[in-house]
Amino acid sequence: MTERILIIAVKQPNQKQERFDSSLEELKSLSKTAGGTVQQVVIQNRQRIHPANYLGEGKIDEITEEIKDLDIDLVISNDELSAGQLRNLSNRFGVRLIDRSQLILDIFAQRAQTKEGKLQVELAQLEYMLPRLHGQGEAMSRLGAGIGTRGPGETKLETDQRHIRRRIYDVKRRLKLVVGQREQYRKRRKTNQAFQIAIVGYTNAGKSTLFNRLTKGQSLEEDQLFATLDPLTRQIQLPSGFQTLITDTVGFLQDLPTALIASFRSTLEEVTEADFILHVVDAAHLDQVQHQKTVLDLLSDLNAETIPTLTVYNKKDLINGDFIAMQHPYMVISAFDQSDLNQLMFKIESILKEEWDFYSVKIDPEEGKNLDRLARETIVTQRYFDEEGSTYIVKGYMRSSHPLKSLLKEKPNSND
Repeated sequence: MTERILIIAVKQPNQKQERFDSSLEELKSLSKTAGGTVQQVVIQNRQRIHPANYLGEGKIDEITEEIKDLDIDLVISNDELSAGQLRNLSNRFGVRLIDRSQLILDIFAQRAQTKEGKLQVELAQLEYMLPRLHGQGEAMSRLGAGIGTRGPGETKLETDQRHIRRRIYDVKRRLKLVVGQREQYRKRRKTNQAFQIAIVGYTNAGKSTLFNRLTKGQSLEEDQLFATLDPLTRQIQLPSGFQTLITDTVGFLQDLPTALIASFRSTLEEVTEADFILHVVDAAHLDQVQHQKTVLDLLSDLNAETIPTLTVYNKKDLINGDFIAMQHPYMVISAFDQSDLNQLMFKIESILKEEWDFYSVKIDPEEGKNLDRLARETIVTQRYFDEEGSTYIVKGYMRSSHPLKSLLKEKPNSND
C-alpha cells in the first residue's frame, strides 16, 4: 500500500518563486519515485525558518489537523531539518517525519545495485543519521517499514552513537577496498588508451535513453528520478570507425545532501576520468536553465569543467515555442529519433577533429596491425592504396597524447 504523504515547505523572501515552485515539484516527483502519494502541500511564508520548529506555531497546529483529516502516514519537509527541528515536529505531528535529504537517500538505497553503490548509500545514511539520532522523536520509536527507513534505517535507529560510528568505520574500510578495485580498472582503461565519453545531466533528462539508443544496451530507462545509480560503461563506434567507451552516470540534482555528494565522489569521478562529456538537458523542462547551472556547478566542483563538452538538448518533440541554447557547442535532438542520433555521432567526431592533431602518413601493406590501430583509435578521414609507392596513405586526426604519435614520427609523411 502506498504511503500517504503531506509536504511542508517554508518560502522565504529571498527565494525566487520559480525556483521555489520547481523545488516543490521535484519533491513531489521524488515522493512518487519513493513509492508514496502526495495528498497535500502546506506552504508557510516566513522571513526566516524557525530555528526550533521550522514552522510557526499556528501553522504546526493547522498541519496536525490536516494529518488527522487526511490520514497521513508521512510528513516530508522541503528543507533539511536539524536534530531539534526533527524532534519537535515529530512529537507535535505524531507521525513519521523526514526531510528532502532523507528522501533522496532513501531512493538511492532502493536504486543502488552494485556493492560500491550500496556501501556509498549506507555511509551517506549513517553520516546523515549520526547528528540527528536524538532528533527522531516519539514517532521513530514506533518505527516500522516505509519511506525514509530503508537501507541502514531498518536497523534499530535508537542504538547508541558508538554503534553507528563503528559501522561508519567498517563501511569506509570496505568502501576503500571496492574503490581501490575501481581505481585499478580505471588505470587499466587508461593504460589501454581507451577514449572515454561520459554522459552527464540533471536527473530524468534522458541520459539512460540516449545511452541505450547509442549502445543498444539495457540501462534502466524510466520516467523517474535517479533511474540510474551505478555507472554503466559500454563500447560504441563512431561513423569513421573510431572506437570509444561511453559511460552513463547518476543524475544530478539541486540541493543534493552533502553526505551524499561526499560519498558519491567516486561514482562521479567517472566523469573526471572522461576525455569528452555529453551533457544531456531536458530542453522541454520549465526549469532547464537552473538544471544546466546545477550540472555545470557540480562539474566545476569536480574540476571537470575543462573537459571538451557537447550539450545535447533532448526531448525536442516536447519543446513549446522558440528555443535558445545556453551552451555551445550544442545539438537539439530527440533520443528516439535515429537520424538525430546519427547526426549526434557525426557532431562528436567534428568536435574531436577540432581538438585533435591532423596527421598524414604512409603505412606499408605488411603493417596490418598499425593500419588496424589507426582505424580503431583515431578518426580516419581518408585511406587509400598508392600503387606507385606500394603503400597505404592514411589521413585523419588523433589525440596529441596518443602512443601512435611516436609511430608517425618514424614514418614518412604522405606529402613527402
